[in-house]
Amino acid sequence: MNRLELEIAWRYLRSRGRTRWLSFISVIAIGGIVIGVSALILIIGVMNGLQTDLREKILIGSPDLRVLVFGDELKITDWRTVQAKVRKVDGVVAVAPFVLTQALANAGHDYTEGVSVSGIEPLGASKRPVTSIREHATMGDFSFVTKDGTRRGAVVGKLLAERLSAYPGAELTIMGAPDMRPSAVLGMPVPRVAKFEVTGVFETGMYEYDNAYVFVDLKAAQEFAGLDSAVTGLEVATADRWVAPAVAERIGKSLDFPYHTVDWQEQNSSLFRALKLEKMGMGVILLLIIVVAAFNIVSTLTMVVRDKTREIGILKAMGFTEAGIRRIFLIQGVVIGFVGTMLGTTLGASLGVLIDRYRLITLDPTVYFIDHLPVRLEVGDTLLMALLGFVVAALATLYPAWQASRLYPIEAIRGE
Repeated sequence: MNRLELEIAWRYLRSRGRTRWLSFISVIAIGGIVIGVSALILIIGVMNGLQTDLREKILIGSPDLRVLVFGDELKITDWRTVQAKVRKVDGVVAVAPFVLTQALANAGHDYTEGVSVSGIEPLGASKRPVTSIREHATMGDFSFVTKDGTRRGAVVGKLLAERLSAYPGAELTIMGAPDMRPSAVLGMPVPRVAKFEVTGVFETGMYEYDNAYVFVDLKAAQEFAGLDSAVTGLEVATADRWVAPAVAERIGKSLDFPYHTVDWQEQNSSLFRALKLEKMGMGVILLLIIVVAAFNIVSTLTMVVRDKTREIGILKAMGFTEAGIRRIFLIQGVVIGFVGTMLGTTLGASLGVLIDRYRLITLDPTVYFIDHLPVRLEVGDTLLMALLGFVVAALATLYPAWQASRLYPIEAIRGE
């Protein structure tokens, strides 16, 4: 490639005179690449943002992994022994018992709501909490201490508190499923009922937690669920959530049947698989936009070849080689692809930052689990999308460049 070829290519891109409209078509070709690349980067950023935001919010109240038990009763009676074994496993940084059960809740009104009752250790019970749910209290805290000094408090999700009018100081009545063994006195199953004082309200931004969860002290949950000293399972925090599957495998090997582990990805596997599939599908669909834009480049350069047939014939008669003619048109396509890719990358990244920072697109949390559309731009994905746009644009120049190089000088001049 020499300076003369560069100057000719640049001149063809900014044609003047009777072929002035060709420069406008070049702008349209660049615009197609800009739209395709920016849309691809933005949508991939949205999918990454959804995955990241949902993952972070899910892990507010859900641990890196759980140790559960098979069997009819689904409870761990000797959990302290199991907890000591789990603590010794490499990669484990914290272990805590939990109780999880379903119930109906009422705050002294006619309205009753189905809730998930979770029993956890109170705030300050351990140096390293397994989850960060205790950091999301907007009213009160997770100490569960009531006015009389006992730990009969309950911390309620924000949306649930709004519906039940269950704010700090209110009495919350919780009714669990009855023991299927009939009462000796009544001759029928009797539901379990417990009263708690609302001592806090939390907000995570995750609809499932804020809408249906009630957290109580571990001992109170054991009593309410009829577990005596047993627990539902153990919550485990790892040094890095991405190594949770490996840690879970090591824990499984250290414990005998009937214990088993479930990491955070398994607990929400359907959701994350759906997001991954959607990300792949959207990427393929948007890549087609770039392919369509590439056809604009093909048509633009083909018209340039036809318009410049006489000039190409003269250049070849003066001694230009086929390779030199090809390079002239390849330069034009590469310039269109490069400029379009750079502008598209800048536009897509800028829109992504604005949408995420200022929460320009709001969502219904009852449908989407989140209240706004998050955008997370990852360097690797952004560079890959830009590279794809440039490569597709560059490949689109091959046929017009080959077509131009195949013109014979005498026939090209005679045709004009």
